[in-house]
Amino acid sequence: MDALYTAVATATHGREGRAFTSDGKLDVQLAPPVELGGNGQGTNPEQLFAAGYAACFASALGLVGRQAKVDVSDAAVTGEVGIGKQGQGFGLAVTLRIELPGSVDEATGRKLVEQAHQVCPYSNATRGNIPVELVIE
Repeated sequence: MDALYTAVATATHGREGRAFTSDGKLDVQLAPPVELGGNGQGTNPEQLFAAGYAACFASALGLVGRQAKVDVSDAAVTGEVGIGKQGQGFGLAVTLRIELPGSVDEATGRKLVEQAHQVCPYSNATRGNIPVELVIE
């Protein structure tokens, strides 16, 4: 693959540190969530992954919608990233909740969501590695 763009981010001190991008546009304090024994006073990697995946999937949905000449510009995608024990370590699971405009019928919506799942780089990166559930709401 020839990269069209490369994002560069650095994290210090793991889940209790800071993450920032090379261009300075993102600079966040990290903290484990209360559910994992942290103080919850910062964002966490799962939130960042959920936001990135949701945004990427929404863009992929827009692309396939335009190709099919179906207006999905008012669609919203909510990413939920769960973390839990998996063997000796930890694993992730993703649910993407897709809200399509009322003007898109159920069959067309399902087809576009499935196509977006084939196009989205996050979907391609996670396929076969972690479970991803697509829920059309």
